[in-house]
Amino acid sequence: MCATRLESEVSVVPAPPRPTVAVVGAGAAGALVAVQLCETAARRRTPLELVLIDPAAEAGRGTAYATEAPEHRLNVPVGGMSAYPDDPGHFRRWLCRHGEPTVTAADFAARYRFGSYIADTLGRAIITAHGTVAVRRLRATVTRCADAGDGDGAGRFELALSDGSVLPADSVVLATGPAPATAAWAPPGLRDSDRFVARPWAPGALGAVPDSDDVLLVGSGLTAVDLALVLDRPGRTVHALSRSGLLPQPHAVAPLPPLPAPPGLAGLPLGRLRTALRRHLAAALRDHGDWRPALDGLRPHLVSLWQGLSDDERAEFLGRDATLWNTHRHRMAPTTAEAVARARAARRLRIHAGRVASAHTLDDGRLAVVLDDGRELRVGRVVDCTGPGLRADAAGDPLWAGLLADGLAVPGPLGIGVATDDGRLLDAGRRADRPLFTLGSPRRGELWETTAIPEIRTQAKAVAEAVLAPLATPVRPSRRRPTDQFGLPLSTHAAAAASYRTGLARVVTVRGKAAEAFTRATELDPGFALGHATLALLGHECGAEVDVPRALADAQRSAAERGDERERSFVDVVSRRIGGQGGDQALIDHLERFPADALALSAAVPTIAFSGIGDLDGSLAQRLVARTAPAFEGHWFHTSLLSFLRQEEGRFDEAGALARQALAAEPASGHAVHALAHVHYESGDHHAGRDWLDGWIADQGRGAVHRAHFSWHVALHELALDDPAAVRRRWFAQLAPRQVNGVRALVDSGSLLWRARMCHHWTGRMPVDGVLDAVARDVLEQPATAFTALHSAVALTAAGDLPALRRLRDHAARADTVQREVVAPLCRALEAVLEERWTAAVQGLRELLPSLRRVGGSAAQREIVEETLLYALVEAGQSDAARHLLEERLDRRSSPLDSRRLAALRP
Repeated sequence: MCATRLESEVSVVPAPPRPTVAVVGAGAAGALVAVQLCETAARRRTPLELVLIDPAAEAGRGTAYATEAPEHRLNVPVGGMSAYPDDPGHFRRWLCRHGEPTVTAADFAARYRFGSYIADTLGRAIITAHGTVAVRRLRATVTRCADAGDGDGAGRFELALSDGSVLPADSVVLATGPAPATAAWAPPGLRDSDRFVARPWAPGALGAVPDSDDVLLVGSGLTAVDLALVLDRPGRTVHALSRSGLLPQPHAVAPLPPLPAPPGLAGLPLGRLRTALRRHLAAALRDHGDWRPALDGLRPHLVSLWQGLSDDERAEFLGRDATLWNTHRHRMAPTTAEAVARARAARRLRIHAGRVASAHTLDDGRLAVVLDDGRELRVGRVVDCTGPGLRADAAGDPLWAGLLADGLAVPGPLGIGVATDDGRLLDAGRRADRPLFTLGSPRRGELWETTAIPEIRTQAKAVAEAVLAPLATPVRPSRRRPTDQFGLPLSTHAAAAASYRTGLARVVTVRGKAAEAFTRATELDPGFALGHATLALLGHECGAEVDVPRALADAQRSAAERGDERERSFVDVVSRRIGGQGGDQALIDHLERFPADALALSAAVPTIAFSGIGDLDGSLAQRLVARTAPAFEGHWFHTSLLSFLRQEEGRFDEAGALARQALAAEPASGHAVHALAHVHYESGDHHAGRDWLDGWIADQGRGAVHRAHFSWHVALHELALDDPAAVRRRWFAQLAPRQVNGVRALVDSGSLLWRARMCHHWTGRMPVDGVLDAVARDVLEQPATAFTALHSAVALTAAGDLPALRRLRDHAARADTVQREVVAPLCRALEAVLEERWTAAVQGLRELLPSLRRVGGSAAQREIVEETLLYALVEAGQSDAARHLLEERLDRRSSPLDSRRLAALRP
């Protein structure tokens, strides 16, 4: 009875309705806004209903990127077309993953491919935000946007749709793209003809033009170029007419980097600005042989230069300079320029300067177009390629016309577009207090440069921030946040924290599927900074299949929005480590402040999961160990790392005891196993080390993520025992590419082959090609870390690929300090090995030995350079030096292999 009474008294409080944001237009601009809204709202846990309104069948393409013609290329290189302002390589990486693995940032992709990229990026953002953002697509046109608020600035709107329905919205983003052309230049006899094409990109606009019919394109900009390529065929002449008769300039085939803008341009009157820019371009042409770098370097300053002009000066620019500016600023892709040049040389494309004076229809249905100089062109179609209109309500656009009539919008400078306050529309009272936004072409009057993706993506991010700012609710800190295994709090919810702990457990035990667990954590909470940062670190250093720049960008955003001090510090460490900007010192400083951070400690100590801190000398190791020991209170993980450091210091007995202590507490501890494997090897206990490690691999090691590395350690024992048959069996059974892929194939499989060759355990052709095929080309020739780069150099040397080795050397010479100072000289020494310049090889390798520690990893891994030096000494006939080196090695540890080699060298 009591329970019944309680149930009757308890009422369920309905969840508050989600704010509705309507994005009008789902082309590139609208899709980019939607991407930012989805991802930002998901990170901040801001519930939202997002409605994308556009009549097109697919979001993300709009007019510009719906074309399927392969001739239509982007007029901005791939490197400038990312959807994210903080991740410039995102589009290139997408192309690499979707069938174009060799594309570079300087290439010009097909426009249709870019449309697919935007659509895919939007789809992924919607998936990321699932549960937080509800997304709807309405295939309709918005005919009117009315203010339905009560005058208090709340700004609720009603959108009238072409299907007769009305959509209420709390915020509206007008991503309508360029205003349609007005064709005001066309005489009535032409404008009324069914052979006149006013909107060339509308589906089926050109109709079935007979191959024998010539075509007149009015305008000679990028639109005319694209259409000329589609219409070009033998037997047809395509005419392009414009007042200037100028085509867009081509991009350089091998572009130079932008040059800095000259100082003092801001605020100059137009006449002096014109003179200064001409001098700047002329200087670039004189000094570099190309004016383009000078113009490209102006891009960050163009908005401020435009806004520094008066309206009279802007009008003068439009009348006098705009055409010349546009032909140089908005350029053709090199392949497009080549196709245009071929068509012109064959006279299938003819360029005319002038205007259309009149037009009439001939008896055969074609158009006779008379130019202002009296020439007559007889064509089957006339196509308006003059570009978009400048007024927001051009050609009677009912949406913008209604906004202007209702005073919700006002024209921009010179009547071009509309006026905004950083994207928020100004009303008739010059106020911007409604959540009504726009971006891209409608802002052209106030920004001028606003129609390209680099500008639109930045505006999209700013608009999303402005839309979401008033919707965010303060997050009340819970009395108890979830923690990791070592007691450190996590800025996320319980479910994501559980997945994070699973991933961390797999990292500290060196088990598989750690990246999958961290990925799950970020899927459960897209704003979980540590999850993203750890994924970036695993991708950068361990070869996990992670989009490292994207994960890093997500980590940086999330840390800024929700991370605590420890999480922000860790994200900074990962950012510096990936960017090669003092990551080692940042990691040490982080551990000084947060000694219980097991993930950071794993990254610092060069055991097996990570390459560690370069040049981790004894004093630094002692400080790290001493500083972090109290936080772990004898935990087996810390004991495992301590064991590894002790063996690096040559304290093998102590290291072995610590490793066994850790294994007694956690038999699956890969770090302890790794440390004990080094103890056996460095102390020359090869028989016991081989047998013990082989047994562990077959038992506890079956789930180890770096199982190949443990097999590599067994093979080291077999090499030292001078058993070439066992080495070959081990390689084919446990280290061949069918078992090992990615970075591990370089570090373990490739290096073992080369070591076997250096000690004459592997004669004949080595199966190294399979190793190289198992590694992504950019990892092989453009490695992110010095540790990976060292092993890339070894694998390429084993393959005898001298050109690739030189490309790696060139990359290392431009990379971080360690790659420049260690890996690049190593590549030069290995080039000498391949070219059998043995004296040069000996000198280069010998000079490198003292600095090898800086690349990280273990002494046993770096020993491969010493092995190569020993081989080069023998080949160079320097037997005394080779004997001395072997005697030093045998003083360190016993080795039947080295004993045999030494005996062979004695007179």
